[in-house]
Amino acid sequence: MAFTGWPAEAIDFYEGLEADNSKTYWQANKAVYEEAVLAPMTALLAALAPEFGEGKIFRPYRDVRFSRDKSPYKTAMGASLAGGGYVQFSAQGLGAGSGMYMMAPDQLERYRAAVAEDTSGTALERLIAALERKGIEVSGHDTLKTAPKGYPKDHPRIELLRNKGLVSWQQWPPGPWLGTAKVKKGVTDFLRACGPMTTWLADHVGPSTLPPDGRG
Repeated sequence: MAFTGWPAEAIDFYEGLEADNSKTYWQANKAVYEEAVLAPMTALLAALAPEFGEGKIFRPYRDVRFSRDKSPYKTAMGASLAGGGYVQFSAQGLGAGSGMYMMAPDQLERYRAAVAEDTSGTALERLIAALERKGIEVSGHDTLKTAPKGYPKDHPRIELLRNKGLVSWQQWPPGPWLGTAKVKKGVTDFLRACGPMTTWLADHVGPSTLPPDGRG
């Protein structure tokens, strides 16, 4: 199946789910979810795979075991790409992300050391500035309120040092273009633009070598 975009029914589905997040609504509209939401995402991931790696769609069910909010379903569909990247579809439109959302302790140590070092740190600043000029947001998903231990509060890159992760993000609002193949170009352009920052993170941070229970 070639990717041709999401139909208007996909936005309608999530607007309805936000209003009635129940098993009754889900079962009554499951066919719409599968045809108007899931099938286009599957086709988009297949179209992106040759350049950005195989895609994986996250489960639509929320883990409510430790949450006060017992709503059973996610109000957005998310998918990751093996080569780096994230795509999200919801009633708010389309979003794409890249980077390291939550760094493990060993990753965070390497990230901060690279940010603090002048050559690699200033290189990252330039990469972020280039993304922001293209309208791409770059931020840490979580930040410390003060300088991390061992780093001065007046460090020239203190804002970056306070991050516990580093991600780029672009959001597109709902519109007729979501029902066209132009979506693939938008996501592709975003992921290519983020490539230099992705490479910086791979070179200076890399994957965690800690066992799963030690990543925190």
